[in-house]
Amino acid sequence: MAIVRVERLSKSYLISEKQPGLAGSLKHLFARTNTSVRAVDNISFEIEAGEIVGFIGSNGAGKTTTLKMLCGLIHPTSGSISVSGYKPIHRKTAFLKNITLVMGQKQQLIWDLPALDSLHVNASVYGISDTDRDERIEELSAMLDLKDELNRPVRKLSLGERMKCELLASLIHRPSILFLDEPTLGLDINAQIRVREFLREYNKKYRSTVILTSHYMGDIKSLCKRIILINNGRIFYDGLLATLTKTYSSSSFISIELTKAVNPVLFKEFGEIIECDELLVRLLVPRSSLKETLFKLLNQMPIKDLEVNDPPTEQIIAKLLRSVSL
Repeated sequence: MAIVRVERLSKSYLISEKQPGLAGSLKHLFARTNTSVRAVDNISFEIEAGEIVGFIGSNGAGKTTTLKMLCGLIHPTSGSISVSGYKPIHRKTAFLKNITLVMGQKQQLIWDLPALDSLHVNASVYGISDTDRDERIEELSAMLDLKDELNRPVRKLSLGERMKCELLASLIHRPSILFLDEPTLGLDINAQIRVREFLREYNKKYRSTVILTSHYMGDIKSLCKRIILINNGRIFYDGLLATLTKTYSSSSFISIELTKAVNPVLFKEFGEIIECDELLVRLLVPRSSLKETLFKLLNQMPIKDLEVNDPPTEQIIAKLLRSVSL
């Protein structure tokens, strides 16, 4: 059963245009020119309970605007939204207790106080008893591998530690729907992996529904079976990530390990050279000629090992985004 339903959703903004200089400022003051910009353009989708869905697109594609409408922070221009049976724009208490929004570039923890103090405040806001609060903090801090960090002022925490504390603060009321906007933004690789592991574990334990936006394909590939691609406010793909790779990739990625160095120029006849470094060569080869190319490589080159894969997912998605932007 769908827990999130979006039908023909649109959001437009009025943007004032101003010419440079004093003359432009005076004209802007007395005869302002406005332009309507559509951030989200007639999109529809459904998300089942327990799904983790990646919401992907370039900067300005409409991802954050959509998440804010799903949370009720922004009113849509047209269309309808249902989240767990509620209309987000009404911002009912029961609805707010059922969702959370985490934004990697925003902070809710009090800067100069220990993170634990902010957690106590959040628990009071949601009407959580002291016993339940302490149990949840202990459980979530163990899942996030937070130890003494909760007792240190937030300003003394590293970015990764702060992000984990932000997640804990956002989940202390145990929401069933998580809207995550760039939750690993700026984190190092170890912190990214820990956050991904936590989200996977939380989803499995509580069967939470997660909508995730991220520019790190590691987040998407690690957590999401299904993705929604959005560009210029419109959805142009909604389906399985694995299907996207097979459907929209017309080439295969060949990694070759050589027994001895070969002039890189010789590989140009086999495909597009992605990397060539002494004994390691990576080629992009059209699927239509893959068998023929493999036969020639094995017969003409001193190959020690060879591996054929789909191209990196980020390359496929970047190519798709460029094609729909033209």
